[in-house]
Amino acid sequence: MPVGGLVPRATDNAAELVVRNARIHTQDPRRPHATALAVTDGIVTAVGDDADVADRVGAATRVVDALGRRVVPGLNDAHLHVIRGGLNYVLELRWDGVPTLRQGLAMLREQAARTPKGQWVRVVGGWSAEQFAERRLPTVAELNAAAPDTPVFVLHLYQAAVLNRAALRAAGFDRDTPDPKGGQIVRGRDGEPTGMLLAAPSALILYSTLAKAPVLQGEDRKTSTRHFLRELNRFGLTSAIDAAGGFQNFPDNYRTVVELAEEGRLSLRIAYHLFPQTPGQEIADLTRWIEMARPEDGDAWLRLNGAGENLTWAAADFENFSQPRPDLAPDYEAEFEKAVRLLMENGWGFRLHATYDETIRRDLAVFEKLAADGLFPAGNRWLFDHAETVSPDSLDRVAALGGALSVQNRLSFQGEAFVRRYGTGAAADAPPIGDMLTRGLTVGAGTDATRVSSYNPWVALHWLVSGRTVGDLALRAPRHRLDRETALALFTRSGAALTGEEDVKGVLRPGCYADLAILSEDFLTVAEPVIPHIESLLTVTGGRIVYAAAEYEGLDEELPPVSPAWSPVAHFGGYQAASGAGLPGVRQAESLAEAVAEAELHRQWRVRRGSLAPTAGTSFDPCFSL
Repeated sequence: MPVGGLVPRATDNAAELVVRNARIHTQDPRRPHATALAVTDGIVTAVGDDADVADRVGAATRVVDALGRRVVPGLNDAHLHVIRGGLNYVLELRWDGVPTLRQGLAMLREQAARTPKGQWVRVVGGWSAEQFAERRLPTVAELNAAAPDTPVFVLHLYQAAVLNRAALRAAGFDRDTPDPKGGQIVRGRDGEPTGMLLAAPSALILYSTLAKAPVLQGEDRKTSTRHFLRELNRFGLTSAIDAAGGFQNFPDNYRTVVELAEEGRLSLRIAYHLFPQTPGQEIADLTRWIEMARPEDGDAWLRLNGAGENLTWAAADFENFSQPRPDLAPDYEAEFEKAVRLLMENGWGFRLHATYDETIRRDLAVFEKLAADGLFPAGNRWLFDHAETVSPDSLDRVAALGGALSVQNRLSFQGEAFVRRYGTGAAADAPPIGDMLTRGLTVGAGTDATRVSSYNPWVALHWLVSGRTVGDLALRAPRHRLDRETALALFTRSGAALTGEEDVKGVLRPGCYADLAILSEDFLTVAEPVIPHIESLLTVTGGRIVYAAAEYEGLDEELPPVSPAWSPVAHFGGYQAASGAGLPGVRQAESLAEAVAEAELHRQWRVRRGSLAPTAGTSFDPCFSL
């Protein structure tokens, strides 16, 4: 019988999945628009209209009616700390998207009451004081009042952390604790720590303190990672490039994603990097890894992409815009050159954390020296990350050496601090994306989540398009703002180019991965303020439905319950979208009770563990199994 207008007729060439009645933005210049597509064995096999997919519908084909919604290729975050984020996700109370500090403190108080002895409440990234109506951080007194006995650690960007009395005790801070290099323990008149930690300018004090908190073990690591990947799928993400980072040791901290890949349980494709962790040991680590692995080892779900985002610690600048630009060691180039030479001689690409043009110019001088020796072959992928203050001259040099760039919306969260430090003129060009694109450079886009920016890619896409911070400050000049199709390409096709997968990823055409998202709002036409609030209603990775909401509720793969049961994620979920902050006509919470009620509503309808009823009032099934 016909279902959804399609009659099952296929036998040998039946598709596993067909999406129809859609507005598909394919990003394929040969056929940029379509209304239907078919998927077999995780690959797109047909793109067009109902007639083009009709002969691929068989008795077992799942047909999804997009109900006229926008469909886009699955998003690809080109710089996301997804492996580290997954290992910690269920332990963290997320303030991403929370519109008021009052609501955040209410969540924190409730979480402290259920957190068992020995555990911490940790708020780690994804928010800025500028997003709150109060425009400020929580005070130490507020944390002490909310959690008098449970350690609380609240991280604010790369700038500071606020700890309550219990956390100071748990971390071992007292009047005799010395300030670490590049960090400050703020003290009162009596010499005792107040609870404020400052990056001055290095964030090591913040992360080394956080590392003292308990970590997950065993199967809980897998469960946490799977729920984090599901949360990313919620926003239409189907791929990410993991930029490694501090306190992410190889191979130990990579075992969870490796095991999930071997079990076929990843719902997000991950290309990962390796980051030397110990100053003075970088060359030895890189040498050991070169003997162990090769770039592109792995498969379509998990693959090695190269080294970085640090190669040597001495060459890394800090992006704490509340502090002056750090002066790097005058002689870091010698060791840095050894690292780059070693990688290039062995066919390894790399990515480099570089915030400031001063760092980029020094790095480029090393690259140009090695290029003169023939050590920058065209096939070796390398890129600069961040590049907020990169100059036109440096961009020309990057282009001449065949490099690329990856930009993140860090100024969505730190834009106000950047303006206070460098002025509105510098902020208008930070980073100069228009100049990058006019030079023909490959530019991928990402978030740099989870410890500064939020992992919500639509916040980043809003920043690319509007140039506005989460506090609604307009920063970037019009020539560095992007039209929506270009912004989307940076989050799809360009990210694929950074991993050498542009022939199979980021485009919906036959022969490419069946990675796509049906959006809650049409990104290409919706009002600009609504962009950060877009979510996916149905996300498909490799032909598998990995996230489903609203009319599609229950079509995705079941996850195990969040564990441990006291986890903040089990009660509040991740990104807080229920309040409708910033949406026209949506009333904000007017009391603590209302704020908590909003968080509970969000938990019920957005953090799904297979126990929720279908959307009320639904009188049809948009997905048909024939």
